[in-house]
Amino acid sequence: MAFRIGHGFDIHALVPGRPLVLGGVEIPSERGLAGHSDADAALHALTDALLGAIGAGDIGRHYPDSDRRHEGRSSADFVRETMESVRARGYRVANADITILAEEPRLAPYLDRMRANVAALLGVSADAANVKATRGEGLGAIGRSEGIAAQAVVLLEPAS
Repeated sequence: MAFRIGHGFDIHALVPGRPLVLGGVEIPSERGLAGHSDADAALHALTDALLGAIGAGDIGRHYPDSDRRHEGRSSADFVRETMESVRARGYRVANADITILAEEPRLAPYLDRMRANVAALLGVSADAANVKATRGEGLGAIGRSEGIAAQAVVLLEPAS
């Protein structure tokens, strides 16, 4: 068995009246991310990266927004269930890196909690899970605060 790399990307619009959840952490904000589940772009990108690393398609195939069972679900469930598939294929996470792109709100105060959540979901130490944030610097939909995006990359290694 060889090492496997997966990459994921997700983006959601910011809308009033929804909680803002990123990396499994609820962040105080007047707007949250639009979506069928809790719309946690960071965990959606992570789920996509895990699925890509095992060659199992994408989050839309496994958790379609047309399926009422996923309405309002925590995206942490998607990561947990996908990790079962990772382990069933004989792999474990070596490390994961997530970048959140958001103009607002400022995410620095929440990054350590996100990192701890991601590490726990993946079953790795905190130094094998990284979560960081960057701004759009006024450019595009992210820079205009119309939405939040996230990218994730994971490295899987054989479990034994």
